[in-house]
Amino acid sequence: MTPTDYLIPLTNQPQEFEITLGGIDYQLTVRWDDREDAGWMVDIADTNGNPIACSIPFVTGTDLLSGLEYLGINGSFYIYTNGDPFAVPTLDDLGDTSNLYFETSVANGQ
Repeated sequence: MTPTDYLIPLTNQPQEFEITLGGIDYQLTVRWDDREDAGWMVDIADTNGNPIACSIPFVTGTDLLSGLEYLGINGSFYIYTNGDPFAVPTLDDLGDTSNLYFETSVANGQ
């Protein structure tokens, strides 16, 4: 199996959209939390708006979906900032230099 990364198209403002990840349709809601030591977070729902996982913080250097494998999401979420993979996305740089990626494993034909 070879991992494949997909850039999730985001902007630096709250947003809600449908997206297919690992062959399943989801609704993502991305929002900014102004509280101290908070920041960007994502909610994952089915296409009817039923919550699957809520208030997942954008933490760098880790799979945001770690520990949630039982939900059946076929991949991982990672935050990466250009030039510094551990820099936390700010209010201004999400979708520009800080991005959310979905990584899934695909068969490489071997």
